[in-house]
Amino acid sequence: METRIIEFGSNDYSDMISLRLNVLLHPIGINESYINKEKEKHDVLIGLFNDNRLIGCCILSTINKETIQLRQMAVLPEFQKSGSGRKILAFAEFIAKEKGYKILMMHAHDAVLDFYKKCGYTISGAQFFEVGVPHHKMEKQL
Repeated sequence: METRIIEFGSNDYSDMISLRLNVLLHPIGINESYINKEKEKHDVLIGLFNDNRLIGCCILSTINKETIQLRQMAVLPEFQKSGSGRKILAFAEFIAKEKGYKILMMHAHDAVLDFYKKCGYTISGAQFFEVGVPHHKMEKQL
């Protein structure tokens, strides 16, 4: 498996959109218009590939000089619980540190809080709803 940056507008980016739609958004009734491609031009797009097939992804979006947000992390169901999410997260943390950020934060679905806790993230604040799904803000000092 190989983790790498995805170039905005590339075929890999198109595959990334499909993956996010199929794994994250369509199951909760959200369509493609939710994805802000104009904003994503300025984000760091990360993909995990198995034999050149995109199997997982995430986005890093700048919040401020010290903080970057992990968004839209998705892994194909057949690769979940295989360490794929950890590989993506470790690469995202590496990129964030390399760019000089001190904090990586996210709005984590409550269903995956334990995964992020095992990876060293802590809950910061009360539960809230985003796109109709319960979330918690989580963060980690890099």
